[in-house]
Amino acid sequence: MQDQAIPHEVPQSTGAIGAALDFRGDAKAFESSPVTVKDARDFVSGTLSAWGLTTRLDDVRLCVSELATNALVHGDIDGHGYTVDVTATHELVRVEVRDRSKHHPRARTPDDTDTSGRGLLLVSVLSDAWGVEEREAAGKVVWSEFKLGGSARTSGSQPLEGSHYAI
Repeated sequence: MQDQAIPHEVPQSTGAIGAALDFRGDAKAFESSPVTVKDARDFVSGTLSAWGLTTRLDDVRLCVSELATNALVHGDIDGHGYTVDVTATHELVRVEVRDRSKHHPRARTPDDTDTSGRGLLLVSVLSDAWGVEEREAAGKVVWSEFKLGGSARTSGSQPLEGSHYAI
């Protein structure tokens, strides 16, 4: 499978995005390879930059890295890779990483000496909301949302109406 742009589907649970005007979306499939995590970051960065939505770009990029890495490490079934969707309005960016595994990720509390297990903790701090949804066909979607009015690190990470956490 080669990295490819795919037609965008409106998220199943659109929350605040579905009610807002000026909706934009793009999606891209990525191969099952660690080098694609950088490609996923670059895809989301390029897309948001092209839309002029760079306010939370560093937070979004880090969360994309964590979610894409989780999809590769825990969600890759038979080398099918994963897909990244990015949708936005003038108020909100939503990133979704889809993979074929039904296993839901869970935030852990790692020890100081653990070398992994902090990804979803970072996502929960940097994003305004995140969660997991089942896919109809197969697998799941792990998503994170970013309000464009400020930073989750300074405003506190609070869920948007209708969102949920997988902790």
